Amino acid sequence: MKKLLVVAFVLNSVVVSAQQNPYTLHHIEYHVSVKGDDHNRGSLSQPFRTISAAANVAMPGDVITVHTGYYREQITPPRGGNSNSERITYQAAKGEKVVIKGSEIIKGWKKLENDTWKVTIPNTFFGDFNPYKELIHGDWFTPTPKDRKYHRGAVYLKGDWLTEAAKKEEVMASADKKNLLWWAEVDSTITTIWAQFKNADPNKELVEINVRPTVFYPDKPFINFITVRGFTMEQAATNWAPPTAEQPGLIGTHWSRGWIIENNTIEYSKCSGISLGKYGDYYDNKNTESAKGYVGTIERALAFGWNKGTIGGHIVRNNTIAYCEQTGIVGSMGCSFSTIEGNTIHDIYVHRLFTGAEMAGIKFHGAIDVQIKHNHIYHVGGVAGIWLDWMAQGAQIKNNLMNDNATDIFLEVDHGPMLISNNILLSKTNLLMNSSGAAFVHNLFGGKIDVIHYDARLTPYMKPHSTYVVALHDNPSGNIQFINNLFVNGGDASQYSNALLPVVFDGNVYTKGAVRAIKNSGQDRFGEMNKNAEKQMKEYKEHIATEMNALVDNGFDGSVNLLQQGKGMYLDIAFDEKWLAQKHKLVTTETLFKAIVPDLPFQNVDGSALWIDKDYLGKKRNVANPSPGPFEIMGTGKQKIEVW
Repeated sequence: MKKLLVVAFVLNSVVVSAQQNPYTLHHIEYHVSVKGDDHNRGSLSQPFRTISAAANVAMPGDVITVHTGYYREQITPPRGGNSNSERITYQAAKGEKVVIKGSEIIKGWKKLENDTWKVTIPNTFFGDFNPYKELIHGDWFTPTPKDRKYHRGAVYLKGDWLTEAAKKEEVMASADKKNLLWWAEVDSTITTIWAQFKNADPNKELVEINVRPTVFYPDKPFINFITVRGFTMEQAATNWAPPTAEQPGLIGTHWSRGWIIENNTIEYSKCSGISLGKYGDYYDNKNTESAKGYVGTIERALAFGWNKGTIGGHIVRNNTIAYCEQTGIVGSMGCSFSTIEGNTIHDIYVHRLFTGAEMAGIKFHGAIDVQIKHNHIYHVGGVAGIWLDWMAQGAQIKNNLMNDNATDIFLEVDHGPMLISNNILLSKTNLLMNSSGAAFVHNLFGGKIDVIHYDARLTPYMKPHSTYVVALHDNPSGNIQFINNLFVNGGDASQYSNALLPVVFDGNVYTKGAVRAIKNSGQDRFGEMNKNAEKQMKEYKEHIATEMNALVDNGFDGSVNLLQQGKGMYLDIAFDEKWLAQKHKLVTTETLFKAIVPDLPFQNVDGSALWIDKDYLGKKRNVANPSPGPFEIMGTGKQKIEVW
C-alpha cells in the first residue's frame, strides 16, 4: 500500500507539472497577473501579482508568463539558467500587452503662476534611491557648462518626458509648449518637484516620475541564460554608462552569458536602453578616463572572467529601442560574441539633455565576433548610429538600413578584421574612420566618408575569435578595402585618396555627383596624439589609393529616396544594366587581403570562410558577376524596393 501511494504521488506531481508548463514534464510555468497575489502559488488560476515574486522562485528551465497590465516594479533576477536549452524565460502572454515601468504616477499637484505646478513627496516614497538627488556622472560625461547638474529623475506627461531646467527660474516662467521644463529640490525629508504643464491639469492627465534606476537588471554578475520576450519597458533613471565602469541599462545583462532579449519595446531610459556591459568594481570612474585607464579596465576584465565561454554571446533581436539620451544599446566587453538583429533603433540623443563622448544608437567596446545585421537605425544624434570603439575584431555590420543619423558608422581605434557589407547608408556622413583592417563590400554610400589620418593611442588586438590580448598597436589610417560598392547622392570617398597603409578600391560604381578617392582637397585630420606621435608616424609610408575596375557613370542620376508607406520603408532607386558589363568578383575570404596589424584573414564569426553570395534582401547573387551595391540588379530604370 505504501508503494502504491508513493507511485500515485509521483504520477500526480508529474501531471501537475505538465499542466503548468506544456513545454516540458519537469519545469514549471509561473503566471503573473495584475489581479493576482504574491501569496498565490503562481499557477494560471492562482497567479502572482508581481513579476519579482515569480523571479524569486523560478529555477533553470522555468517560464514566467505575464498577463495584460501595467507593472511598476524593478525586476532583479536572483538566478539565471544553466544552459541555452535550460534557461529562465520571462515572457508576455501571447497577444497580451504587458508594460513594465520604472516610474510611478504622481497626483496632488498644486497650480502656481504661469504654467507651473508643484508637488511635494516624502523621501520615504523613494526608499534608498532618489533620482532627484542622484546626479548623472561617470567617465567621459561632460556637463555643459561644467557646473551644470543633471539628475537621473524625469517627469513624463502622457508618456513623453519634460526637460530638466538649468535653474529654478526657468521652470517658473511661461512655458514653451515644445519644451516643457521641470526642476526638483531634495531636503532631509521631502522632494519638491516643479513642472510646466501647458494647457493641461496634471491631476487629470497621466503624469509619471522616475523612481527606479532600472527595470530589468541583475544586481550581480554571472546571471546567465535568461530570455526576456514581448514586453514594453519604459521610464528608468539609469546612470551614465562609460566603458570603464558598470553599465546599467533600462534592461541589462550585467556581465553574463547567453541572454536573449527579443520582441520588446524599450524606451525612455535617461541614459541607455539595453546594456550588454561591464560589471562594477572599485576602479569605476576613478582615474580611468584615458587610453591607459581603459587598458587597465581590460586587464581587470580578463581576470574577472572575460572569455568566450563565460561572457557575452547574447542575442538582441526584433526590439524597438527609442528615446534614450545616451545609447540605444551599450556594451563594454560584455557584448562580445553577440548578435544584434532585426531591431529598430531611433530617436537616440535627440533631446540632447546633456553631453558626453558615448552617444550612439549602438556603442560597443570589445565587439569581438559581434554581428550587427538587419537593423533599421535612424534619427540618432551624438556621434553615430553604430560606434565600434576598441577591439572590434571579427565584427560584421551587414544588411542594415541607416538614415538621418549624425554619422551612420564610426569605427574607432580598431585593427580588424571588420566586415561592413550590404548596408544602405543614407545619412549625410556615412563613415567616420579611425581604424584599419576593414572591408566595405556591396554597400550603398549616399554620403561622405570622414577619415582620421593617424591616432597615437595604443589599443589591443587579440588572438582570432578570442579575448586573449596579443599586443597593443597604434592606429594608422588605411588597410581598407572598398569592393563592389555603389556611390550615389554625391557619396564622397575622397579622404581615402591617401593613407598610411594601403587603400584598395575594386569594382565600385560612381554615379552623378559621386567623388572618388583621387584627390583629398582637405587637410589630414588626427585623433589623439602624444609626444611620440610624430616619431611613430614616420615608421609608415604614405600610400596613394589604388583603384581597379571602376565604373564612372557621371551621366547617370543615381539619386535615391527613402519613403515610408504604411508600416513599410521603400527605397526609390535607379539601376543600369550596363553596370554589369564591368566584371565584379565574388567577395570571399580568399579574395580579401588580410587585416595587417593582427595579420588575420576575414572570416565568419565561427571561423568558417566568408562567402558574400546574398544581397540585402537575401537573394542569391550571381556568383560569376555579382551586382555592385546591396541589390542584385534585375533591370534598368527606377525601382521601388521595400527595405524595411
